[in-house]
Amino acid sequence: MYDVLRIADREFHSRLFVGTGKYRSFPEMARCHAASGAEVVTVAVRRVNLTDKTKESLVDFIDRSKIFILPNTAGCYTADEAIRTARLAREVGLSNWVKLEVIGDQKTLFPDNEGLLEATRALAKEGFVVLPYTNDDLVNARKLIDAGAAAVMPLAAPIGSGLGVQNTTNLRILRESITEVPLIVDAGVGTASDAAIAMELGFEGVLMNTAIAEAADSEKMAVGMKLAVEAGRMAYLAGRMEKKLYASASSPTVGVVRSA
Repeated sequence: MYDVLRIADREFHSRLFVGTGKYRSFPEMARCHAASGAEVVTVAVRRVNLTDKTKESLVDFIDRSKIFILPNTAGCYTADEAIRTARLAREVGLSNWVKLEVIGDQKTLFPDNEGLLEATRALAKEGFVVLPYTNDDLVNARKLIDAGAAAVMPLAAPIGSGLGVQNTTNLRILRESITEVPLIVDAGVGTASDAAIAMELGFEGVLMNTAIAEAADSEKMAVGMKLAVEAGRMAYLAGRMEKKLYASASSPTVGVVRSA
């Protein structure tokens, strides 16, 4: 029923990407993953137990027969840190894909564009499939693509803020200008309507974590986000009606017999 999302050498049917942080328990996280229908789940490499098999790890609660793990470099503030973290994820068998984060400011968690570009270039040369988290800047997005990014992930709002899409204009410019790689809205989504708006703009997917994990009923929110992403995508593909300033009768007037 739905078109396929292609990134590098993989195909996905779900366009909702979800995370693993902030859940009240690992079992709740697993239930939300299942409810969301997501096929891609991000894991913060620096914040998860990957080596000590005697201790519980959130990775143990991810059904890898159905879900593709996308390691991310959350918490990295330099290109070198991010590169080392991506290499670690590959070495322990997670993936040669990476959601690349190089943070430039601790309060806003906005990306360091210079460091992000440096890390993207280095990791792409090493054979990684790089999906960089960035701001909604067309110029920087083009530089990331030139550096080898397989997709670009612009923010809708600050990470974990739940503010929704704050700069529709910039996201529209990105969408209309970039066709070489998929664009996935990452960060700032708070509720289902935010996800639908992003998809209606034509983005190939939406990544979220806090909006589901911190909802009062996380499983219901996971279902809501699944449906919102699907609805937004279908609306985009359908092509919305033209906006008009004045009313336009929905019932035809041709052939109507008017009373004397």
